[in-house]
Amino acid sequence: MDDHSPEILRFVEHELTALLRRGRSLSFEVAREVHPDLDQNAYGLLLWLRRSDATRLTDLSARLGISKGTLSRQINGLEALGLVRREPEPEDRRAWRLTLTEEGQRRFDAARATRLAMFRRIVESWSRRDVEDFGRLLRRFNDALD
Repeated sequence: MDDHSPEILRFVEHELTALLRRGRSLSFEVAREVHPDLDQNAYGLLLWLRRSDATRLTDLSARLGISKGTLSRQINGLEALGLVRREPEPEDRRAWRLTLTEEGQRRFDAARATRLAMFRRIVESWSRRDVEDFGRLLRRFNDALD
């Protein structure tokens, strides 16, 4: 039984499109806070590296849905900016572990604090339950995309 009317789906599409448009703009601003020469698409990559401490290029490529070649080029750019380092994997010298440098962590954490403060201002009038529900539904949506 499908009770998702075209009107409801158009409403969701419109709101999601607005969110994505604003998100791209915000990612550009936050990327510039991390480093003036940082590509706006790299913020999400830095977020995963910050969250995972150290990860293999192949694992990160699979998680983000980015080809290893594209990801390797992005990592090269981040290395050149001094934000990421590549180290040989101890168990397999052919593989590389990626980590944020101390400077990369410092810059990322400062930019993230700014971003979280903005989120806090946006939802300050929401109830805790509404914020939790919003996060839960976003996760459910993202999980369905994977």
